[in-house]
Amino acid sequence: LLLLAVTAGRAGDARQEEAVRALARRLLGPRAAAVSLSVDPALAAGGPDIYRLWSPPGAAVAVAVAGSSGVAAAAGLYRYLRDFCGCHLSWSGAQLRLPDPLPRLRAEIRAAAPGRYRYYQNVCAQSYSFVWWDWARWEREIDWMALSGINLAPAFAGQEAVWQRVYRNLGLNQSEIDKYFTGPAFLAWNRMGNLRRWAGPLPPAWHFKQLYLQYRIVERMRSLGMTTVLPAFAGHVPQGILRVFPRVNATRLGHWSHFDCTYSCIYLLEPEDPMFQVIGTLFLKELIKEFGTDHVYSADTFNEMTPRSSEPAYLSRVSNAVFRSMTGADPKALWLMQGWLFQHQPDFWQPAQVRALLHGVPLGRMIVLDLFAESKPVYQWTESFYGQPFIWCMLHNFGGNHGLFGTVEAINHGPFAARRFPNSTMVGTGLVPEGIEQNDMVYELMNELGWRQEPLDLPSWVTRYAERRYGAANAAAAGAWRLLLRSAYNCTGVCVNHNRSPLVRRPSLHMDTELWYNASDVYEAWRLLLSAGAELGSSPAFLYDLVDVTRQAAQQLVSDYYLSIRQAFQSHALPELLTAGGVLVYDLLPELDSLLSSHSLFLLGRWLESARAMATSDQEAEQYELNARNQVTLWGPSGNILDYANKQLGGLVLDYYAVRWSLFVSVLVESLSSGRPFHQDQFNQAVFQVERGFIYNKKRYPAVPSGDTMEISRKLFLKYYP
Repeated sequence: LLLLAVTAGRAGDARQEEAVRALARRLLGPRAAAVSLSVDPALAAGGPDIYRLWSPPGAAVAVAVAGSSGVAAAAGLYRYLRDFCGCHLSWSGAQLRLPDPLPRLRAEIRAAAPGRYRYYQNVCAQSYSFVWWDWARWEREIDWMALSGINLAPAFAGQEAVWQRVYRNLGLNQSEIDKYFTGPAFLAWNRMGNLRRWAGPLPPAWHFKQLYLQYRIVERMRSLGMTTVLPAFAGHVPQGILRVFPRVNATRLGHWSHFDCTYSCIYLLEPEDPMFQVIGTLFLKELIKEFGTDHVYSADTFNEMTPRSSEPAYLSRVSNAVFRSMTGADPKALWLMQGWLFQHQPDFWQPAQVRALLHGVPLGRMIVLDLFAESKPVYQWTESFYGQPFIWCMLHNFGGNHGLFGTVEAINHGPFAARRFPNSTMVGTGLVPEGIEQNDMVYELMNELGWRQEPLDLPSWVTRYAERRYGAANAAAAGAWRLLLRSAYNCTGVCVNHNRSPLVRRPSLHMDTELWYNASDVYEAWRLLLSAGAELGSSPAFLYDLVDVTRQAAQQLVSDYYLSIRQAFQSHALPELLTAGGVLVYDLLPELDSLLSSHSLFLLGRWLESARAMATSDQEAEQYELNARNQVTLWGPSGNILDYANKQLGGLVLDYYAVRWSLFVSVLVESLSSGRPFHQDQFNQAVFQVERGFIYNKKRYPAVPSGDTMEISRKLFLKYYP
């Protein structure tokens, strides 16, 4: 594990100090002058990060924060703002009403991180959440990362520009490259060897913009003392490589998910082929020349792909080839690998296969992300990854779906149990959601646990959370959060947060309406939040939460109406079918859409307009918008991963989900009226035209909210509260 020392932050102390002071100025404006911030690596004495908080004598500075890195100092600053000033920062907004004067501390506070790393980002989030970001949005995210104490994170933007350069140098022509890269919204799966060509090609301007972003991202992350993780070569190559090097030894992988070989079945170089090292080292040298390096690299060769052989010797040769192509460019290389494959295909990845893949790399030169540790930890059945260091990660979210969800007990105890595991090789904690900007509470909790030595008292923690988030103590709001904590946020056992609500799924007579919690807890939390509206209605975070909880209640109500529709159809009760179907299609779904349209963070237009804003021509704008629309609906040309990345957004509910439900109800009514049976296959063909029609409807959706959130929520409540 001594080699982990290569990832100590490399920006000089003065540079990190200046970066964290600039962050404080962005966050607090002139009030930042009352806080002294300093960086002193000696505090950590070579171990995990430490910060100190104290109030120096005299009145000029209310509090001094010293951290062993810029990130540690930023985490110390947030600790002071959170615990002593009652402030809060999250994706849905900031509550930064500072007391005047700033409170002084009676005694020094010293906190040491229990592990070396606090990791953040999922490979998929690059596509589900970050794909259309500009620098202003990246800057806010990196500020949030630093304040959350994140010190290890990928920097993946711009890699296709470097790959294009490498492929051209190797002799590929542009059309061969264009047949390989996907469109922007699907690059995450191109990078992991799952998908090619779909929704592409990438315009030249895309590469320029992403390179520009990447320069700024790596500079800012490093200036704060974060270790950046760069992409490396995992072995996948475009078909053009076989034309240029006809004797190359490559295997065609099978199809991925529900895609056929038109868009998947990518070539993987055999580990012994000399071109494996040539291409891998060439790419990494080019990347390092462009962006510098912190010596940590990411590569996923078999993400959701079955290797051609389960022979342990073969698997070891593959991982050894990937690692050697890294060290060929950087002798200090450390490989960061997602451990998703082991729990995703447990029939293939038996202990012998896992051990072989991990032991193809010298011990301590790989870090494995135990990606879904809150539900399906891999370290427990692999003797702590057979000696390779690992990071205990909370995945939490799939596809960037909306929906209240959490496994708070699992994350409150899991990391501590993993550290106590016999011969544990755990080196930190991580947040790895597939999509962000949802369920702020869970991420605030996980970030706090990354600095704790023991679990928290959750009911009292969430009471304080509500007070900080809204900027005022309110008994009703706190009561609502305690109800949500024990219900929607406390899934136990193996919990997979794919939103499977009938609301966001293609209608059928066999839909899943099961909940892991008591629905009445959410209805009661809705009532309590509405009752707090008079006092808290000026808080942006409160309005966000009111939309989110009302949305969850409406989602539950959709399930109830669906069950009524199904029951009426199966009982041949046409009047009841017309009533339940009519209420769902003509009132509940339009009301939900108007609720979502009242908040900027729940607008389809925000997602689509951010895609168009990346374009430099009308043609690019059309392509990017189609990428954005397809990802949240059909996910592929023919609904290959239909509704996997479903979102509840104003515009999408009315013009996509509600239109599907309208068709479903009318087909059922027609079936009862005519006496002809309902055929799901025929309905699927008809509804596919509706789904595809949405992608190509060319309608521009507003990116600015309209309507009064409180009023719409209250109206829904008066009509529908059970």
